[in-house]
Amino acid sequence: MTSHHGMFVPADEDPRGDTGSSRGERGCVTGYLEAYRHTIAMKCQGLSPAQLATASVPPSAISLLGLVRHLARVEHHWARRVLEGRGDLPRLFDEPGDDAGFTLPGATEETDETTVHEAFELWRGECAYADGVVATASLDDLVSVGDERIEVRDVLVHLVEEYARHAGHADLVRECLDGRTGQ
Repeated sequence: MTSHHGMFVPADEDPRGDTGSSRGERGCVTGYLEAYRHTIAMKCQGLSPAQLATASVPPSAISLLGLVRHLARVEHHWARRVLEGRGDLPRLFDEPGDDAGFTLPGATEETDETTVHEAFELWRGECAYADGVVATASLDDLVSVGDERIEVRDVLVHLVEEYARHAGHADLVRECLDGRTGQ
């Protein structure tokens, strides 16, 4: 661990970068979303598969790898099922016992590099897909969520909220795993 006061990387190497001061509504919301995605990835760096799969904040079953899987489910749901209107697609991790992606198959000690790689590839793929869908949508477009019609901007703000909440969870899980805090 470096001596950057608990930071994962020096400020000038932070992938979240400078957000700027005037980037408009779309740039603001998507910038926050991208920053939170980077935060989740940073919280997972440098850990073994077993550590990533460890639920370290009892009684919660949340692990960092479970968060990544859950966020893949979130991205998939909102981009494909809601923004594209493809509600017929099955939700990711929707089988009994999957717990919305939070529950990992097998015990912690059985989690290997392949499981980690697959989870991160799924998440990154769903993020990229969602970015493509959002890029072609107007923030004013209306989409259906159940019986309600909401604007695309509402979906994006919800995603920022979802990531912010789970970044807080990731902070606690990581600190309990190895004491690492910051950024």
